[in-house]
Amino acid sequence: MGDRPVAPEEALSGAGSAEEANDSTHPEAHTVYHYHGTVIKVGHAEVVNSGDNYGTLNLGSGPSNSAAGNQQDIDQAGELKSSLGYRQRRSLTPYQATDLIRLLRPILDASHTRDRKLSPPDSACFAGTRTDVIRRIVDWADSTLLWNTHVLWLHGYVGCGKSAIALAIALKFERRNRLVASFFFFRNTGDRSRMIRFATTLACQLAAAIPEAAPFIERAVKGEPGLLQSSSVVAQLRRLVYEPFKAAAKRGRLLNTLLLKGAFLIIIDGLDECEDRQDVQDFVDDMLEFFKKNPLVPLRFLITSRVEQHIEGHLKNNQVRLENLVNDCSRDDIDTFMTICFEEEKKRNPVIKAYIQKHGDWPTKRDKHRLVDHINGSFIFASALFKYIVDPTDDQLTPMERLPHTLDMNPGLDTLYARTLSRSQYVPHFTDVISTFALLFRPLPIVEIAKLLGIETYEVVRVLINLQAIIHIPGTDDLPVTMCHTSLRDFLTTETRSGAFFVSPSYHIKLSYQCFRLNFGSELGTTQRVDEYYREKCHRHWTEFTSTIPGASIHAGLEQLSHLPDYHLFSFGQSFSHLFGYGYDCGAINARDIFISCVESLALALECDPEPGRWMHMKLRNFGFFPSAFDPYDRAHCLGIQQEHATTLQHHVKRIETAIRAKDPRSLLLGLYPSAQVEISEDWTAASAYKLFKKINEQVQAKIVELARPGASGLKLSIGLRVSEVD
Repeated sequence: MGDRPVAPEEALSGAGSAEEANDSTHPEAHTVYHYHGTVIKVGHAEVVNSGDNYGTLNLGSGPSNSAAGNQQDIDQAGELKSSLGYRQRRSLTPYQATDLIRLLRPILDASHTRDRKLSPPDSACFAGTRTDVIRRIVDWADSTLLWNTHVLWLHGYVGCGKSAIALAIALKFERRNRLVASFFFFRNTGDRSRMIRFATTLACQLAAAIPEAAPFIERAVKGEPGLLQSSSVVAQLRRLVYEPFKAAAKRGRLLNTLLLKGAFLIIIDGLDECEDRQDVQDFVDDMLEFFKKNPLVPLRFLITSRVEQHIEGHLKNNQVRLENLVNDCSRDDIDTFMTICFEEEKKRNPVIKAYIQKHGDWPTKRDKHRLVDHINGSFIFASALFKYIVDPTDDQLTPMERLPHTLDMNPGLDTLYARTLSRSQYVPHFTDVISTFALLFRPLPIVEIAKLLGIETYEVVRVLINLQAIIHIPGTDDLPVTMCHTSLRDFLTTETRSGAFFVSPSYHIKLSYQCFRLNFGSELGTTQRVDEYYREKCHRHWTEFTSTIPGASIHAGLEQLSHLPDYHLFSFGQSFSHLFGYGYDCGAINARDIFISCVESLALALECDPEPGRWMHMKLRNFGFFPSAFDPYDRAHCLGIQQEHATTLQHHVKRIETAIRAKDPRSLLLGLYPSAQVEISEDWTAASAYKLFKKINEQVQAKIVELARPGASGLKLSIGLRVSEVD
């Protein structure tokens, strides 16, 4: 098995050596241990010392769930310790390991040992390629701190193999027992594309690699209650990673490792994939400041990314060694990659076997050389092009017939993306499936995509089956569908590049409604329990819609859904969340018009539903509402209601009251709020919102009375709203 090259679909780049290829298929590097208790999919939970670092708390693939310190967790950690059988002199006890997991809540699928099929990027190393750049990185990591930098930035364009090289280095230094942690960012994968759990994930892996650091990490978490909830990423990295490592490095055992083997290494791949740009800049600046003040700390960072302004401007200085990967994308590496891919395909493809028996070897040397020249050094283009040639599709063409077509494609991915997408362009539901796939905030399985769109699973498969050159389709419908590379999302969401395949941001409103529909049905008991995605991301899709669509078009976008069930209730819930929920920006919308529309939507929802009592007392969080955590009093200047709108507001409030009296009179038993300062929480219901509307209306009408007095000026009302979170 060690001599087997990585499958073509895994290889978006080349590798350093045959040893690297062996690493990429190492059983311990990919095993995921499944435990159906509180700890979910914790791979390699045994925490080992720096003398045997295969067991980085990594935490294989799995959802980003926290762990609780119960006896089952401890038993599970003990079982993993026994099954892995690592030779070690010192490690954390199962109790300590479980407690750290519970405290830190690390991301379980962010490290180099994740299941790459489920958690991209799915880049691995090919034997005999990228040897020069890997050797240079290893030489840098092995060099003395007095002669070289603490940080190396490996940069290059899309598809030149940054992630594959990062994986090769991680595996190499894991074997050398000097890998502290690794984190592979990937866009639109929830917390893996954010900085929110970056520090805690690194800290958990640090505790696994160097148990001497664990007490310092635990002391910081327990001694500073706000560290994990409200501190910046800079503060978290200082207290959970840099300082614990520095303290542990003073111990004799680690000093011996440093003297005999060299400094330890943390690998951060795909930093440009992180959505929190300001946090990225702060991380880089603080990291460099730490090393400036602590030049002898035996720790180094390998960072890979594309060249983007917010990264380049902070990493281009004399504290960072720069490696431009563009200069290392050799023709020989691409030739090796394509040769291995075609040889493997010829062994398993009966059509190609039959062709070769009659016509001789395929592809011919001339065609392969032309193909390699055409690829021009891009591993992702090479991988996608190979898949395009050999993948079975509905176009009835053989690989031998497709190969000449690839030579006519413009070099680069856009032409390949367009050509591949055209295979399914006229399949039913193509636009809905591709739009959903492009705009989801984290990958979903085929069954969930079908559920979200209200179509059959086979209809989603029918669209995606022809797109396997650019999309990873797992072997089962309950695993997430992922992109081979995030550049596909860039292509689909940039109209000048994708043309007829452009996915408009306006589609977010449809996804928001579908999330609401599924979650609402689940709460009412009319549908089965649904994925947490629908509650968590319902309002985020709405926010993406309103933030990218001109204000005048928001109402028009909602009107497109007016024929759908529970549309008015959806409109009320999202409008209310937009006004009073998390992430509110009073300068970004016309608050008055949204507010009046919100009141009208509640009136219409009550009038159209014969049994509104089934949802009138349902908590608004089931509508996707999350109260703001910001200072509430700045909202007192955001809700301005002019005199000409007062009559409309009063009319809608009376409609609500009339409908409630007829259909759900118990809602009228709720008392009015004693003042204009109202505390809004997750426990609020639609009935609570009605009381708020009624209170605001009363104050508006009182202002109208004031206008009748001599010298009164035009009415402009602002209501102060106190918004708070509920634990």
